[in-house]
Parts: sequence; structure tokens; C-alpha cells
Amino acid sequence: MVTGLVLVKLLPGKEKQTLGKLKGIPNVVHMSAVFGRWDLVLDMETDDLPALSNIVVQQIRSIPGVLSTETLVTTSI
Repeated sequence: MVTGLVLVKLLPGKEKQTLGKLKGIPNVVHMSAVFGRWDLVLDMETDDLPALSNIVVQQIRSIPGVLSTETLVTTSI
């Protein structure tokens, strides 16, 4: 299993519509609204790295209202 954090920048005024669509992605296990350069932090779980990449590129980035993303793949220390 691969876990990661996806930082999301939203288009102002489209937050509620965008949140509803992001909540519908099964691999998003938790979502936090944050202040700063990013608007949301999505906790993700997938089977492998290609699956995580696919979800970010094809599902998350294609949602109207998502301006940009940055993906952080977690690791054990």
C-alpha cells in the first residue's frame, strides 16, 4: 500500500462544488482545509505508486475548480 498527501489549490468561489467531487474519490481517506498557499490536504491510500499517480492526474486534476496539486508520497523513517 502507498500513502500520500495531495496538496490542492482551489479556484475561489468553486470550493463547495469541488469539495463534493473530491469526497467522491474512494482513495481519499481524509480531507483537511488549511490556510496558506494550499487550500486542502488530501490523505490518500492506493495499492501502488502508479495508482496514486493515475488518481491525481486523471481524477483530481480533472475536477473543475482544482487549480493545481502537489503530491507528497509518505515514507517510514
